Amino acid sequence: MEQWIQKTRTLNFSHFTIASNSIKNHLETIINFFNNRSTNANAESFNSKIKLFRANLRGVTDIKFFLFRLEKLFA
Repeated sequence: MEQWIQKTRTLNFSHFTIASNSIKNHLETIINFFNNRSTNANAESFNSKIKLFRANLRGVTDIKFFLFRLEKLFA
């Protein structure tokens, strides 16, 4: 992977440079998936549920009540 990153940097092609920087920044997480088959899918799913809940309320004015409802529904 490091060889590919170095080759993309020598090409000076901006899209490859951006992609290689992103891969280099997240390389440990990417490799971790292949070693352990672990992802952050549970966290992403929970974030999605919070966004849907917030969208259904159409704007939250009382933050304490919002957090209370989240705790009761998803805890």
